[in-house]
Amino acid sequence: MWKSLLCAGIFSAFGLSGEDVERVGQQAPVLKAVDQDEKEVDFAELYKKGKVLVYFYPKADTPGCTAQSCSLRDAYETLTDAGVIVVGVSTDDSKAQKRFQKKYNLPFILVADADKKVVKAFGVPTTFGFAKRQAFLIIDGKIAWYDSSASTKKQAEDVLGILEQLKKG
Repeated sequence: MWKSLLCAGIFSAFGLSGEDVERVGQQAPVLKAVDQDEKEVDFAELYKKGKVLVYFYPKADTPGCTAQSCSLRDAYETLTDAGVIVVGVSTDDSKAQKRFQKKYNLPFILVADADKKVVKAFGVPTTFGFAKRQAFLIIDGKIAWYDSSASTKKQAEDVLGILEQLKKG
């Protein structure tokens, strides 16, 4: 009970909706996908390595998506020091993801989800084939935090804030 109340308090502090809270505690989707280098990404294996931030963005190399990804790039060392593995997902193909990664020096995995199986597994809505901007923090294979309207420039700040709150909890 205390854990539920604590989670509710944390989520209220971050302005998260009931939908956000409902996903917390659920098993994270386990599937395999392909990254920017056309290499297999096994989500189950990632979850075993530590905390995993899976963030969705509509389109590589567009203003909002670039701001969101660069926010995470700029805080990458702090995130990895906190044990977070960062994984970006969009419905772009591998080539577009690779160009995006190179252009902005993104040090993390970018999943190419052209077939939308990752988007569907996480329940992320799409509009005209583009994933809605959302973020999931996975800890021990479960969704520990979910943001249904992930920030662009503040994505890293939001994640680091929730990690700090979870540490205190």
